[in-house]
Amino acid sequence: MMIDFIRALGNPQIAFLRYAFIGGLLASVSFGIIGTYVVTRRISYLAGAISHSILAGIGAGLYLQSKFALLWFTPLLGALIAGLVSSLIIGLVSMYASQREDTVIGAIWAIGMAAGLLLLAKTPGYVDPMSYLFGNILLTTRADLWLIAGLDVLVVTLGALFYNQILAVCFDEEFARMRGLRVGVYYLGLLFLTALTIVLLVTTVGIVMVIAMLTLPPAVAGFFGRKLWQIMILAGLFCMLFTTLGIAVSYSYDLPTGATIIMIAGIAYLAAVFLKRFKKKSRYSGKNQPH
Repeated sequence: MMIDFIRALGNPQIAFLRYAFIGGLLASVSFGIIGTYVVTRRISYLAGAISHSILAGIGAGLYLQSKFALLWFTPLLGALIAGLVSSLIIGLVSMYASQREDTVIGAIWAIGMAAGLLLLAKTPGYVDPMSYLFGNILLTTRADLWLIAGLDVLVVTLGALFYNQILAVCFDEEFARMRGLRVGVYYLGLLFLTALTIVLLVTTVGIVMVIAMLTLPPAVAGFFGRKLWQIMILAGLFCMLFTTLGIAVSYSYDLPTGATIIMIAGIAYLAAVFLKRFKKKSRYSGKNQPH
């Protein structure tokens, strides 16, 4: 299977497979870094709400282009606006508002999805919403690769410059606030960066898959790494592994690529959980045995 896949990567007649492979490797860098922050800060549900809300922006872009010929308002621009606005609302509500945070997040999640589906339904011509929900990494283009590479540079640069500050915000927010760190600013910055990552990658891998790859590889890496930077590196490597295996398996057996990648990542996570519980149980049994 892998031999045929490797040969196919070198075939100039199926360049889309090579673009998908390179895109998966590049996306893994951002997934590993931002996903580690998302999992460590325990804001997976926030990332889920942001990712689903951008469907409204995608729908708005397609609708305005088709109905009013506003060609400059692209689905990517609409998704970016929706993602940043929803992350700003969620961040401000979680920090300052007295309303229940989970209710507001659920509302943004549902309203964004509903608005997006309504706009897609009213867009002239046929628009398949499944292509945005699950994406198709095999449709990755050379321009997409440059966008993802640029995102990687931005994420790596900001992650290195503000590593200690974000580390403090993720693990001990109260201590960071006592030390004079502007926790709110860094928290909003983290949400904005998460939204940007989701927007640039969701057009390639889909809304559902982007959440899976933001959470599952860092969760698996958390079983093997202790420090934040170790988890980031391992999460990126695991993401590369899951993506490569998913593309190879889907190519060999004619399966949906995104769903295959998610399934492999999910199986790896369950295996890591089982392995950790087994080791913990074995260690506990060994301590209780008579000497």
